[in-house]
Amino acid sequence: MLHNAHQAIVIDPGDAHPVLQALDRLGLQLQAILVTHHHADHVGGVEALHLATGASVYGPAREAMPHGTTPVQQGDQIQALGTPFTVLDVPGHTVGHVAYYGAPAQGAPWLFCGDTLFSGGCGRLFEGTPAQMLASLDALAALPDDTQVCCAHEYTLSNLKFARAVEPDNTALLHYQGVCEALRAKQQPTLPSHIGLERNINPFLRTRVAQVAAAAQAHANTPLNPQDAVAVLAALREWKNQF
Repeated sequence: MLHNAHQAIVIDPGDAHPVLQALDRLGLQLQAILVTHHHADHVGGVEALHLATGASVYGPAREAMPHGTTPVQQGDQIQALGTPFTVLDVPGHTVGHVAYYGAPAQGAPWLFCGDTLFSGGCGRLFEGTPAQMLASLDALAALPDDTQVCCAHEYTLSNLKFARAVEPDNTALLHYQGVCEALRAKQQPTLPSHIGLERNINPFLRTRVAQVAAAAQAHANTPLNPQDAVAVLAALREWKNQF
């Protein structure tokens, strides 16, 4: 949830109850609901929130969405909380997955990327292809360094264990793992991350790095061209699925 002390937006509400509690506790009016993809843990609370608050709902044009959703796709803009949010098509986890990039007048940009990009990882390829996911991750990696990565799940520590297996000599990764372990020990979230950091530690954004490609090649079940970033990503994702 983002809010300005008066109005709020919520992204991927899988459950309406905690959102309604927060709105009531903080005295907020829900202005908009942004949905990244159709999975139940992202849309489960949408209809109840819409009925309770009248908030506008936006979701991917290429996926089945709750009734009353305004379909959005690459290049569309949504105005919310006085900030323009640009829609990015980021297929891979699902075929129609979108992300929302918001650039406020002051402060770092926000990226609400659902299950496409996680800190230290990426989403499983349930519907899309490795080529689609690579293109989506490349587009997100091209965003400004200070873009806050607001992904939908706190998978960071498990992702970083895998990332260390891929790049055991990455000093930036080792440092970040220590920071995240300290945060979780205090029951604090590791998120948001930021794009500049992810480019340095996330193997799925580093498929063209020689050490990452070599590690993927060593664990691939079939011959792999380390110069083929799509093949490297596919091998990394399969490795992570079994990790």
